[in-house]
Amino acid sequence: MKTTLAAVVILLLIGTSWVSAQMSRGNPKIGQGVYEQQCLRCHGSKLDGNGPDSEDLIVRPANLQSRITRSKTDWELLVAISNGVLFSPMHGFRGKLTDEQILDVLSYIRAMSPPDIVS
Repeated sequence: MKTTLAAVVILLLIGTSWVSAQMSRGNPKIGQGVYEQQCLRCHGSKLDGNGPDSEDLIVRPANLQSRITRSKTDWELLVAISNGVLFSPMHGFRGKLTDEQILDVLSYIRAMSPPDIVS
């Protein structure tokens, strides 16, 4: 039992490291174009959740500039972009975008995020 648990933990750590390495490969310039075509209508040009279609949605789009969103890991954002968000109009883009395009969008979101204020 302990061996199985240890193996699972090791695999999770390896997977997390792989995802982190993949995130650093995203191209924010390409991501901007993908974002403008696929995300802007809901999340807005300022990534603040105030896109032109946001008024018509029952659940408002996430403010990608908020401290809450900025505190999410790349993995959490990757899952949300790929699979969508339960009980929200955010649908998944797996199958519509390539893995590389999703990484590019993540890279763009991170590049556009303001630095955290340290007091």
